[in-house]
Amino acid sequence: MSCYSGYPEYVPVSVKKEKARKQLEKLRKKNPNLAPIVIEGRTIATTWWGKAWNKNLESYADYGNRLARGRSYIRNGAILDLQIETSTVTAQVQGSRRAPYEVKVTINPLSANQLDSVVELCDRKIKDLEQLLTGKFPQELEELFTFKGKGLFPSNKEIKFSCSCPDWAYMCKHVTAVLYGIGARFDQDPMLFFTLRDIDFRLLLKKTIEEKMQSMLQNADKPSRRILEEADVFDLFGV
Repeated sequence: MSCYSGYPEYVPVSVKKEKARKQLEKLRKKNPNLAPIVIEGRTIATTWWGKAWNKNLESYADYGNRLARGRSYIRNGAILDLQIETSTVTAQVQGSRRAPYEVKVTINPLSANQLDSVVELCDRKIKDLEQLLTGKFPQELEELFTFKGKGLFPSNKEIKFSCSCPDWAYMCKHVTAVLYGIGARFDQDPMLFFTLRDIDFRLLLKKTIEEKMQSMLQNADKPSRRILEEADVFDLFGV
């Protein structure tokens, strides 16, 4: 006679991954635009953006006892879809039941004063427009993003979340998997960070573009045909 110990039955990682894979195939028949999180190897994030986002999460003591399970879930391919929009992330996460759980994460918008400070500092310090767009990061801007409680990465008090699972915990493993998944998505497209934080990236480029154009013109009697209009520059960088 078997005895129930109160702990969930152990399920091998290979079984979890196969379950997630089959569910993803099923969902894609109805929605081909699903955006799963796929982690190759053990490293969840590889660029500055993803690593810094995850480091910010791990700095909050309230999250500490739940993050390990989230890392396990994301490595097992449990995030079948993750969509980032303005101040909101929605995701489907494969758990123990047949249907995936629905997770929603919302981030408080920046205050007007905080956004003004960001624009001012970026205008002075961004030297290469391609750095941010290619996932690289100007060292002089790091504090602006990561300064605890005041940077552009949200504090734990600015993050709210919900999950359709029955877990009674304040933060379930499906939510923590999604929080890590956000960092993995930033690896692929760092501009999604600005979408999530509701920051118009054009504001961060505008003055820099103007200064570069003025520099090109200062020794010329008339504009050169090689000079791009501001709108053309934005189109060039896809913003």
